[in-house]
Amino acid sequence: MAAPKTQGAVAGLKEQDRESCSGIAGVDCEESNSKDCILEPLSLPENPGGTTTLDGSTSVPCIFCEEHFPVAEQDKLLKHMIIEHKLVIADVKLVVDFRRYILYWKKRFTEQPITDFCSVIRINSTAPLEEQDNYFLLCDVLPEDRILREELQKQRLKEILEQQQQERNDTNFHGICMFCNEEFVGNRSVLLNHMAREHAFNIGLPDNIVNCSEFLCMLQKKLDNLQCLYCEKNFRDKNTLRDHMRKKQHRRINPKNREYDRFYVINYLELGKSWEEVQLEDDGEFLDHQEDKWSDWEEHPVSAVCLFCENQAETIEKLYVHMEDAHEFNLLKIKSELGLNFYQQVKLVNFIRRQVHQCRCYGCHVKFKSKSDLRTHMEETKHISLLPERKTWDQLEYYFPTYENDTLLCTLSDSESDLTAQEQNENVLIISEDTSKLDALKQSSILNQLLLQECLKN
Repeated sequence: MAAPKTQGAVAGLKEQDRESCSGIAGVDCEESNSKDCILEPLSLPENPGGTTTLDGSTSVPCIFCEEHFPVAEQDKLLKHMIIEHKLVIADVKLVVDFRRYILYWKKRFTEQPITDFCSVIRINSTAPLEEQDNYFLLCDVLPEDRILREELQKQRLKEILEQQQQERNDTNFHGICMFCNEEFVGNRSVLLNHMAREHAFNIGLPDNIVNCSEFLCMLQKKLDNLQCLYCEKNFRDKNTLRDHMRKKQHRRINPKNREYDRFYVINYLELGKSWEEVQLEDDGEFLDHQEDKWSDWEEHPVSAVCLFCENQAETIEKLYVHMEDAHEFNLLKIKSELGLNFYQQVKLVNFIRRQVHQCRCYGCHVKFKSKSDLRTHMEETKHISLLPERKTWDQLEYYFPTYENDTLLCTLSDSESDLTAQEQNENVLIISEDTSKLDALKQSSILNQLLLQECLKN
């Protein structure tokens, strides 16, 4: 049987590689008598969601002999078969149920000769006959192997969907919020929706997740180890981690971390394809047919809310303009005049947010029945610009935000680059010079005067 896509990979093997299989299906090993060769890229043991083993066994037999190996150590079985029996299995990573796959071919090889199923690859074909050797490649070029892999994929998908349906209907779920420690009993969607709504932590729709309890335990363990779920950096204590995830908007998981893939149903839909590849194909087809309709699409950033009213602005610059025009409150000017650093700005914003939330005027300490009454009072009395003494708001308690999703806090900065163009024009003197007469310019340039003064000093 021909194997055009693999013969080229082994045609150049030299004589000293007689007992090795480097270049065949990604296999890399040393001499046949070596005990330390590695046949596949190694990975820590994991239990793909919904995958079960036949008869409850945790071991996998060799296709040709009575040797058995743990399911989690399939690379040792591959090493054994390639060294002792000269069998190479192509694209092992795409076999979704390795044990069922091996058991199937163990039975088939007892019914027919191996050459009826495998491509025969001769090693050292230019060497003397006694030094030549044959290896057998089992791959999906064989229709029976391809059908088997597809059937195993369908079986796993069926098991995953059954597990997902069971979790969707489960009313005995018990979980604790990772951010506020509130307990939830009933369906898993209650907890997931709570974290998305109250803590802006969204790991996806509940109906798209499988093995939810294991997923949440994994995330909780990372937080207990003081690890950010998005950038995966470690921090010295919980408060630092919490502030980092809030400030950097890292209350989400890292989409590039492959260990999360097994908790999303989309990763089981197509053989050998991750959610990114499936989504990329879908987006590509959509863009091919809808490119003209969506050519004017514009993505808007998250809105920021005014300190004194319900107005929202698409950009922070527009919000600053609104607060100055509508409420005569210039946050950038206050920052500059008081010399506030980032943390002091955070305290000031949180202080104002809390006072407004409690309907209390921070200028005269009078409390009102509603926010509208407070706003009317502060605008009429000009108390909006009447900030209390620094010691009133520069307190540790105002490190904590009044609203967890306060986008304004994420835009604060120590940099002076956020001054408006108008302020820059007012504070910077710009002198234009006529460059049409360069000789005259050199003679009258202020640089000559500065240079002369410097020479007199020396």
